[in-house]
Amino acid sequence: MAPQAPHLTHFRKSRRRGGVKNYVPATYSAARAEWDAATQAGVRPIAYGSGSYPSRLAEISDPPPILWAIGDDELFSRQTIAIVGARNASSLGTRMSRRLATELGEAGFAVVSGLARGVDTAAHLASLETGTIAVMAGGVDVPYPAENTVLFQEIQEKGLRISEMPMNLAPQARHFPPRNRLISGLAAAVVVVEAAAKSGSLITARAALDQGREVLAVPGHPFDARAAGSNMLVRDGATLVRSARDVIEAVQTIGQEPMGADHAKPVQRNKAPVPGDIAALHRQILDRLGPTPVPEDQVIRNLKAAADVVSPAIVTLELEGHVRRGAGGMLTRAI
Repeated sequence: MAPQAPHLTHFRKSRRRGGVKNYVPATYSAARAEWDAATQAGVRPIAYGSGSYPSRLAEISDPPPILWAIGDDELFSRQTIAIVGARNASSLGTRMSRRLATELGEAGFAVVSGLARGVDTAAHLASLETGTIAVMAGGVDVPYPAENTVLFQEIQEKGLRISEMPMNLAPQARHFPPRNRLISGLAAAVVVVEAAAKSGSLITARAALDQGREVLAVPGHPFDARAAGSNMLVRDGATLVRSARDVIEAVQTIGQEPMGADHAKPVQRNKAPVPGDIAALHRQILDRLGPTPVPEDQVIRNLKAAADVVSPAIVTLELEGHVRRGAGGMLTRAI
């Protein structure tokens, strides 16, 4: 029997870890119909394991087997920063998003975001001429939201649109969290401009932490609910952002070569835990917490694990409401 292709083995293992049972591959006719629809729309398939597949996305624990792309896929070779935030962003939030995207573009970075209203739209508009990547929650050929139809077309002409979803698929609520992991997976760092306490932007930040990416946040007024999530990220250790310079310095600190360098240095990262490992780590953390406050560093010592693995897991549990952080960063288990 011929040996299995490595990438096929990878995705079979991923399905098992994800609990997918009785998996049935798509029929030839369904695959052919999707391929034909893509060809007619000028959309290109990029397969995991191919030379065109973005290397940063291939690093994550659950990379999509196929990316549908339209536009300039040379942007995959650029250093990339994600900018995400509130759909109902304040005027200051959209101004900050535009400023960050403009300055990062001028510094040579590509900007990736999700083409949503508010912060995402501002980031894409400001980086159209310097390099912008829109990650779609539905089919790459489906404009969403409708008010961004013109921007949708402009990104196709000047930037890049991608999606892992089938052609012609209208996005639904359940498609956005998986989309967010691709935004963070493509980026060296994720900047949260404005985010409510429970928002899609915090899902992106959580995915970034799980993937070993840098998370940064723009602080907002304590009375503004749109800034509650980004303020929480700053409180819990995210780098505070005042300008693009803060972002660039943070990216260089984690091992990225300064812009314009002739030779890029490889970035050494801890591999993101696979889903089963993450669930086990979450259980271990919760087992060590109760109603009595415990310092975070004590939890880390008790687990005998690296802080850069445990701390993101604690933040994830806090965002999900399983852990509470009190004065002095003391942790308790939510009842």
